[in-house]
Amino acid sequence: MAELKSDNLLEMMKFHLGTDAGKELTKKIGLVYQLNIAPKKLGVDEVTYVVDLKKGDVIKGEYEGGKPDVIFSFKDDDFLKIATGKMNPQVAFMRLRGA
Repeated sequence: MAELKSDNLLEMMKFHLGTDAGKELTKKIGLVYQLNIAPKKLGVDEVTYVVDLKKGDVIKGEYEGGKPDVIFSFKDDDFLKIATGKMNPQVAFMRLRGA
C-alpha cells in the first residue's frame, strides 16, 4: 500500500473524533464517507479511508458496513490542500476533470 502525505492528517482526524467536539460532530452529521486517495494519479495505487461519522472513527481500508453514503476520489496533494483550506474544492474538481 502506498504511503500518503494525508496519512498523518487522517490519524489526527481519528483522534479528534474521540474528543467531545468530535462526538458532537458525529451526532450532527451521521454519514459515512469513503476517501479514495491516490499518491499521484487517480486510480493508481489508491489508498482507501473511511471516515465514519455514525460511529466516530477513521478506518484505513474498505467500509464493511454496506455502502458508504458518499465516495470521494482525490490526489493526495489536493486532499491535503482542501483539508487545510489552501484549495477550494471546486478548483480540485475542475483539475480532476482535466486529469
